[in-house]
Amino acid sequence: MKILVTGSSGFVGSNVIAAAYAQGWSCVQQCRQQYGSTIDDAVFVSNIDANTNWNRALSGVECIVHCAARVHQMKDDPQSALKHYREVNTAGTINLARQAHAAGVKRFVFISSIKVNGEYTQTGQPFRPDSNIAPADPYALSKYEAEMELQQLAQETGLEVVIIRPPLVYGPGVKANFQSMMRWIEKGVPLPLGAIHNQRSLVYIDNLVDLILVCCEHHNAVGKTFLVSDDHDVSTSQLLKQVESIMAKSNRILPMPMNWIELSAKLLGKPQIAQRLCGNLQVDISQTKVLLEWQPQVPFEEGIRRTVNAYLGRE
Repeated sequence: MKILVTGSSGFVGSNVIAAAYAQGWSCVQQCRQQYGSTIDDAVFVSNIDANTNWNRALSGVECIVHCAARVHQMKDDPQSALKHYREVNTAGTINLARQAHAAGVKRFVFISSIKVNGEYTQTGQPFRPDSNIAPADPYALSKYEAEMELQQLAQETGLEVVIIRPPLVYGPGVKANFQSMMRWIEKGVPLPLGAIHNQRSLVYIDNLVDLILVCCEHHNAVGKTFLVSDDHDVSTSQLLKQVESIMAKSNRILPMPMNWIELSAKLLGKPQIAQRLCGNLQVDISQTKVLLEWQPQVPFEEGIRRTVNAYLGRE
């Protein structure tokens, strides 16, 4: 199997490449910068949009794993944000898919986001692939629009499109909010989240990558949208206490009433932070398990242990 992986320097893309090589597959890696690179099979594409030329990357490729995306930027201008997200995540994706079909690529695996479904779920009502769509920000909307255009392209051309919507992805080398959380706990910063009893789905990087590789080959994957998780939901307080335990820290996860947290977030002008910390976001992966005969191989507890130990330099 020869695959093209976009976003090869990113968290998900780099792990897809490592796992594909381990399976004996051949990989073409899309990189943004050429300077100093020693990667023999890299194709350098600095900008992904409707005008990107992918000819050099597609020769002999059987499947594309499209991980590259414009993600949240702190300095985004709200007035122009959607335009910029669409340029990369929607127009850039469809341009690649059209060129892929023209080059004889058989399958296109698109890494979307659970944010297409929405930012939170009601208790006991997890997202499913056929749940209502509720993208709440420009990033999520651009991903949803890409999904719709890919499905239309599949109908027109026969390109085998597979869509995966991950929730929060964690693992060794994770950055952003998950890394910040580990840093706070390591430094002993008191976190007033001990009374949060929500339920959130996460996915360990190896579990996500395993599913991606399955979707590159499995006949039941074609034309489907798959949700993925560790199949083990946790509350914010449980997650923090698990990390705290692995780090051998204690008594820093303090119980504060949820309404206090929500009020504090509103006073700071960031009510969405309270929703992410206190709200539910659960996904039902039963269809994924049945159709693909797939199970997450790394349990949540082991995934967290590996992630924290890697952060601490223990492994």
